[in-house]
Amino acid sequence: MADRDRSDLPSVFVVDWVRALGKRLPPPRRALDVAMGRGRHAVGLAEAGFKVFGVDVNASAVSAAVTRARSHGLVVHGWCADLRTHPLPRSSFELIVVTSYLQRDLFPSLKEAVSAGGVVLYETFTTAQRVHFRGPTSPDHLLRPGELRTAFEHFEVLAYEEVSEPDAVARIAARRPATKR
Repeated sequence: MADRDRSDLPSVFVVDWVRALGKRLPPPRRALDVAMGRGRHAVGLAEAGFKVFGVDVNASAVSAAVTRARSHGLVVHGWCADLRTHPLPRSSFELIVVTSYLQRDLFPSLKEAVSAGGVVLYETFTTAQRVHFRGPTSPDHLLRPGELRTAFEHFEVLAYEEVSEPDAVARIAARRPATKR
């Protein structure tokens, strides 16, 4: 399968966690897909019964994601924004999904945007990805070993792993504590 085709498929990690979380997340079950691209996760979140919001800096990608959802009879509320200048709303989402995207200064905002008891699913490339000669190569776009776990150190880690095949990625499912620490 070509890299372009693979990038349009939802992450198995995200799909499995959305299925596992099911209806266990409290109402109103709002999900945010950060850097949603053409909506590969946003559509699945809507199918799972979430009220879905997606943000991306690329306006044509946002439009494609909203159209893709509509073609499945679903609604995705998309907005085009650069998260370096547009803050996320606080305590507004029971689930936040981030895949194949790294903006280190966004970690604090993500942790504040998820509601108490809500979950962040995050999966992106690590520095070990360079050996595959595809994907990002800049250290600005690659996690260092253990960095993702450290970014969510005050959250309850439900799952964490770093793998090197078929791509080198770190993945975390982390729940925001019900009370502030």
